[in-house]
Amino acid sequence: MRITRIDTCGLRGATPEGGWSHELQPDDIVHTLVAVHTDDGTVGIGSAFTTESLVRGAIDLLSPHLIGENPLEVERLTETLHQTAFWMGRGGSLTHATSAIDIALWDIAGKASAQPVGRLLGGRYRDRVRPYASVLMDEAGPMTENLEDLVASGFSAFKIGWWRFGRVDAATDEATVAAARAAVGDRLLAVDAGGSEAFFPGDVAWAKRTARMLADYDVAWFEEALAPDNLDGFTELRATSPVRISGGEVLTRRQSFQPYLDRHAFDIVQPDTTKGGGLSESRRIGWAAQDRGIRLIPHGWNTGIGLAADLQLASALSSTDLVEYKTGSAYVDDLIRGGWTLDAEGFLDIPADPGLGVTLDEDALARYGTRPDFAVPAA
Repeated sequence: MRITRIDTCGLRGATPEGGWSHELQPDDIVHTLVAVHTDDGTVGIGSAFTTESLVRGAIDLLSPHLIGENPLEVERLTETLHQTAFWMGRGGSLTHATSAIDIALWDIAGKASAQPVGRLLGGRYRDRVRPYASVLMDEAGPMTENLEDLVASGFSAFKIGWWRFGRVDAATDEATVAAARAAVGDRLLAVDAGGSEAFFPGDVAWAKRTARMLADYDVAWFEEALAPDNLDGFTELRATSPVRISGGEVLTRRQSFQPYLDRHAFDIVQPDTTKGGGLSESRRIGWAAQDRGIRLIPHGWNTGIGLAADLQLASALSSTDLVEYKTGSAYVDDLIRGGWTLDAEGFLDIPADPGLGVTLDEDALARYGTRPDFAVPAA
């Protein structure tokens, strides 16, 4: 089996708000699917949290290291891509594109061996996992209504984030958390300050005060409480916080995570598999975290393919018992044939079919994809 070509497909038309300082519009492309084709007709699908033009440019640069290669040698190939990126964008768009390629290669490896990817990553510690409904903060009325609807639909864990949190005053912060807690009852509730927004104003003193407030509302973890590069700040915050501290969603490659893990800056580390280097890197970050008593819960504001990858990762890491579920996104809810169904306890089954265990929905791809036929095997 050899790799013959690599195609891309951006998603537009239903892009959800991201909480960013320059807010996303429905036709903005920030998620790109990647298809890796092989000479025997097997196609692997991956997903990158990056605009299509950047992914396509990265693939133009990286493809000479892939075309004609054996796709089953997943980690050799993706590590080769990382190694060749030193001069051309290591850690940026080349790493984001490599993430999608890596996911697609694991998908191929699973299909070729008739095994779910999680088993290839080390084994299935679990057959199902709890998703937490991830929503943007809002005024108390609409946010409460949204959360109550999600409770009624079966979700048993929630995260609220971004909006004005940490950007106005302490009263706004507490009122927002109080409204969310009232809406979800005693179910798991996490809070995300969105410290990766440009020029986020929260400092260590604010984060410490806020962590004490969050403890009063039994918040499960405090995410992105500081700007992503503030290693010293995260280390100081985590040492004194009465709630768990999490972060890492914009970091890329295992080497960037290592200082945060070594200094125990996080209780929970949150690599994004569609940005940080793919399943290969997320697995290695998870192993390093586990050795230090740190839990991995993946960042997953992405697509149905990204969610499928996170589910397989969760099956293969012993302490990863939650995955992020971006609610209200057609790219998550509609992109996978058959969709996603919560069981009576609010869990998602981890697909057991070969590869990622999912198939793209042709109608959704035709509706939202820039190239709906990109995953069709060559005749």
